[in-house]
Amino acid sequence: MRLLLALILTLAAAAAQAASLRSATTLHGQNVYLRDLFDDSGRNADRLLGPGPGPGERIIVEAAQLDAIARQYGVAWRSISSGDRAILEWPGQPLSADAVAVAVRAALAATGDSADYDIGLEDFAAPTVPSEGTPGLLVSRVEFDRNNGRFAALLSVTADGMKPMALRIGGRAEAMIEAPVSVGRLKQDAIVRAEDLRQGRVAAGPTERDVARSMDQIVGMQLVRPVGPGQKLLLSDLTRPVLVRKGALVQAELRAGSLSIAGQVMAVDAGGAGEVVRVQNVTSHLFLFARVVGLGRVIVAPDGAGAFQTIPARFEDKVTSR
Repeated sequence: MRLLLALILTLAAAAAQAASLRSATTLHGQNVYLRDLFDDSGRNADRLLGPGPGPGERIIVEAAQLDAIARQYGVAWRSISSGDRAILEWPGQPLSADAVAVAVRAALAATGDSADYDIGLEDFAAPTVPSEGTPGLLVSRVEFDRNNGRFAALLSVTADGMKPMALRIGGRAEAMIEAPVSVGRLKQDAIVRAEDLRQGRVAAGPTERDVARSMDQIVGMQLVRPVGPGQKLLLSDLTRPVLVRKGALVQAELRAGSLSIAGQVMAVDAGGAGEVVRVQNVTSHLFLFARVVGLGRVIVAPDGAGAFQTIPARFEDKVTSR
């Protein structure tokens, strides 16, 4: 008889402990349900208990509160000690500043601005969003001053299971362009080769119209100043390679119809291939126009009217050297 009574009490105790406590639970939203606290919690498993922690936060439910919840919803569980507790955590991560920058660029484009902007956020306190999924970002109420490149806007953030957030953001929007940039440091007077360049995304700045935008504009040209690695090149940085230097004796060929005469002249100007420079006959001291055709070589030719163009000697003082 005593054995039978003990067996009944054992079965009753087992029935009373049919549910088990979930000591650690990872949430997937802001709400806490009965099933998040107990396994085998019965017909009320899907009962909403209330809001839980925010993304990246946790809450701890102590033994006394667990006992009260179990009694209220008929869960077959009782705490064994005051040390029983359940930890509920919703994993989170800071909102990516890069994702916000993409949303700002989209908002600027929606205003009809077709420029490619590099966005720099200032004093941006990244809110925490759920680790799972991709948050929805909407930038509105954009105020953009194109003169100084500063912007301000309202950022709305949404995510599954999270209350929507809205915060003010601001910073700089710098127009960018695709253009050739130097691979390494290029010295002044260097002749630029194709292997010296790569395509890059660079700030347009106020000199956008002066930026060399294609390889063809640069390769074979000579630099008038040093250029650092990764720098864009301005058209004003480039000149045709100097093939004829001012004050140097160069080989000249004079052509008039079938007549061709070769000799030496002195270059009054410096010039590159195809450029017209002034030269002086070393015997007659006559000043003529000549076209540079090679290293130390020019061709003196009549103008369209058939007469040679001459320059009075007094103009020599106005020549600027390279």
